[in-house]
Formats: sequence, structure tokens, C-alpha cells
Amino acid sequence: MRFLDTNIILRYLTRDDEEKAAACFQLFQRLKNGEEEAMVSEAVITEVAYVLSARAHYGLSPEEIRVRLVPILSLRGLKLRQKRLYLRALDIYSSHPFLDFEDALSAAYMEANGITEILSYDTDFDRVAGLERREP
Repeated sequence: MRFLDTNIILRYLTRDDEEKAAACFQLFQRLKNGEEEAMVSEAVITEVAYVLSARAHYGLSPEEIRVRLVPILSLRGLKLRQKRLYLRALDIYSSHPFLDFEDALSAAYMEANGITEILSYDTDFDRVAGLERREP
């Protein structure tokens, strides 16, 4: 097994270098078919979401990011701890575009653990149904 870095996912999704994008596509095909396995970390997925976002370089909406990342995260040979949690965070992110991906990930963690109250100064959480924001 090998580890997948952020730039592999970005090269494939952005196709800013066609030769590298083609090589990444071949890798993802092998992962899809179970011919190979690779591990990816939560930090890598978070960085990919940020770099693709309107707040960073590529200017994609949360929904566009979700549409691009879900198929990659769903690859049979791609190993990610708490993969379901990250898929849920992408759903929350796309349905609450005022949240950063990191905040959507926090909401997914809370949901998975039955937590409804968040300690935060970030008022964006006030607009998420089922969450109650409190300040310390």
C-alpha cells in the first residue's frame, strides 16, 4: 500500500497538467478496480477541499467540490479512516455553502456522536439546523 498526497487528487481534478492528470486517472482506475490500494489522510481531503474552494485557488462551489470528491472517496482501493464521516461532511458542506469544509466536518463529527451543542464564536453555525452554538 502507498500513501496518496494532495497534489495527486488535485492534478486529476483540475487537469492543469494533462500528462499528470492522465497518470492520476490510470491510478484511480486501478484503485477503482481493486488492483491497487492507497491510503489518504483526513488532512489531505481537507486540503483538497480548501484548494478547490472559492476561498482559495480554483473557486469551485461546495456542491462542485462534493461532486468531484465523492467518486474519488468512494474508490474501492482508497483507504480513509472514517470515510463515511467525510462523505457526510461533503453532503453538509454542499447543503450549507456558507460553511467552510472544516466546519462541515465538525458538524459531521457532532452528528455522528450525537452532539448538538458547539462552543464557537463562528456565527455560521447558528444557521445549521440541529446545532446550537454557545460561546464559552
